[in-house]
Amino acid sequence: MKFSRSKLLKASALALAISAGLALSVVSLPNGSTVFIASGYGSALPVTILTNASPAVATSAAHGLTNGDFVEVSSGWGRLDQKVCRVTGVTTNTFNLESIDTTSTTIYPAGSGIGSVRKITGYTQLAQILSSNSTGGEQQFATYQFLEADGEKRIPTTKSASGLTFSVADDPAQAGYILASAANDDRAKRAIKIVLSNGGILSYNAYVSINKTPSLTTNAIMAVEATLSLLAEPVRS
Repeated sequence: MKFSRSKLLKASALALAISAGLALSVVSLPNGSTVFIASGYGSALPVTILTNASPAVATSAAHGLTNGDFVEVSSGWGRLDQKVCRVTGVTTNTFNLESIDTTSTTIYPAGSGIGSVRKITGYTQLAQILSSNSTGGEQQFATYQFLEADGEKRIPTTKSASGLTFSVADDPAQAGYILASAANDDRAKRAIKIVLSNGGILSYNAYVSINKTPSLTTNAIMAVEATLSLLAEPVRS
């Protein structure tokens, strides 16, 4: 079997990239992904030490957590506070916060990150999602200009508040609908887990709201809108 010169060159380039350890581009579709809302929490577990490491290692005496548990983190470090993380590397008194890099003592001052964690004891699927949309997160800037300059400059400042919106088929008997409705009414924050079809997991912490009035469009599925007001950036695991 003969191969064209272009195919041989492409194969050679691929082999070189793999041998050099270069990352190959991977794209994914969201089809088949599932969304879950936390349905229960354990008691707060005091964290007495939180290291500057990757991943961060938490000390909590006789915590009782196991590998794979998800916890909501309350921390003196603002960029870690309110994140939801998966637990790995468990010992009797310590555990790792997967995907959390706290090595920068400028961002995470040593000794200031202590606080507590709460184990998420259960999740309920928010099923029958028709569409989704993300909002906010836009970078804001401080713009300035020196008198002697002929153009402006800008410095990144903060980012606008972020959220996710789901259009959900109107079915008040669904467990996820019932839980979202309860979260809407009690205004308590909930951990959110999105299991992607490629096996990845996105973890959020959010306030959940739901517009209980369904859409009424002819020849279209009746739907309600569930909104997640995010409290921290997502953690991937």
